[in-house]
Amino acid sequence: MGKAILVVGGGISGITAALEASEVGNEVFLVEKRPYLGGRVAQLNQYFPKLCPPNCGLEINLRRIKNSPYIKYYTQAEIEAIRGQEGNFTVQVRLAPRYVNNNCTACNKCVEVCPAERPNDFNFGLDKTKAIYFPHLFAFPARYVIDSRACQGTACGKCVAVCPVGAIDLNMQPETVTLEVGSIIWATGWDPYDLTKLTQYGSGRYPNVITNMMMERLAAENGPTGGQILRPSDGKAVKRIAFVQCAGSRDENHLSYCSGVCCLASLKQATYVREKHPDAEIYMFYIDIRALGRYEDFFTRVKGMGINLVKGKVGTITEDPSSKDVILEVEDQEAGRLLKETFDLAVLATGMVPTTSSTPPPVETTFNKEGFIVDAVPGVYGAGCVNRPMEVAACAQDATAAAMKAIQSVVGR
Repeated sequence: MGKAILVVGGGISGITAALEASEVGNEVFLVEKRPYLGGRVAQLNQYFPKLCPPNCGLEINLRRIKNSPYIKYYTQAEIEAIRGQEGNFTVQVRLAPRYVNNNCTACNKCVEVCPAERPNDFNFGLDKTKAIYFPHLFAFPARYVIDSRACQGTACGKCVAVCPVGAIDLNMQPETVTLEVGSIIWATGWDPYDLTKLTQYGSGRYPNVITNMMMERLAAENGPTGGQILRPSDGKAVKRIAFVQCAGSRDENHLSYCSGVCCLASLKQATYVREKHPDAEIYMFYIDIRALGRYEDFFTRVKGMGINLVKGKVGTITEDPSSKDVILEVEDQEAGRLLKETFDLAVLATGMVPTTSSTPPPVETTFNKEGFIVDAVPGVYGAGCVNRPMEVAACAQDATAAAMKAIQSVVGR
């Protein structure tokens, strides 16, 4: 089918694009900076509106990648340089050392003897792992990895001594590989808006003010609390919770745009609380509820679960230093009054920030003021949330479209 196709980003958009391109016979290189494929979707507890776990859908696609003769994937890999033009790109990829080779059987003996710990970035720092760790329960590839920032290296070496298959190499070095490709799909996804920039909400100083992505991990059975929704400050069960919409979004001082999916994500998370704590008081403070098209029924269903919907943007969040409860001040616009309410936990619906705003592709690219891709050189195509904020289903559709464009770039070349 012509030259290979490079897909940068191993989340749902990148995975979809890689599979679609490979299944018509194209060789595909899939590059992901994390030590596993799956991206943000792997961190979710459930999809909306069906409220099913994402691992079932991810597992099928990851198995297809594993069995595909056309896809070669690289994890802990980042693009250093891109040269050339459509049909004839030369790409340099830097591979960070994993310190664990393909012999790994994930037996966990290395973790049992490791003395060092690190914040678990998969769980947004809500718990810790050892310096050698398995990224998450359903990680692909199913291999351990060492965080060199936490590991004591050859001064310790306990993991090397205990490994029965010789899978650990503490002297592993970075590598650079050069790929020749005909087209490129840039699918590096999104990051949650930086909580520390929200000074009116405590700038990340209050342990019981968390982001919506942190809430996904609290609710997940493979998360830091085994699926129990507990306060980070003291581990107590949540009895009164506030969902704060547009936390930094639709705000000229932060993100000027609406991410489109945050309302639905909060509605979904309200069902987590209702399931785990049937008697909990659940409040959702919003500007507008964005639940368009087929999601209207989902909104109606969740609303019927006894969710207190208050139209009004939360002005400030403070903390009671003795109890660590959080205090929200907000105008109830429909009732025409100011509220000052105390909650066990506040969940901020932070917006989706394209990774291209901080790490743009190393090719000539036009962005809008928010950092989303508008246009790139011929042969380079954005996919998923680098183009605009979107939910999982829309990402898969957008990635399929990008794959079709990439295939057209290489056919006959």
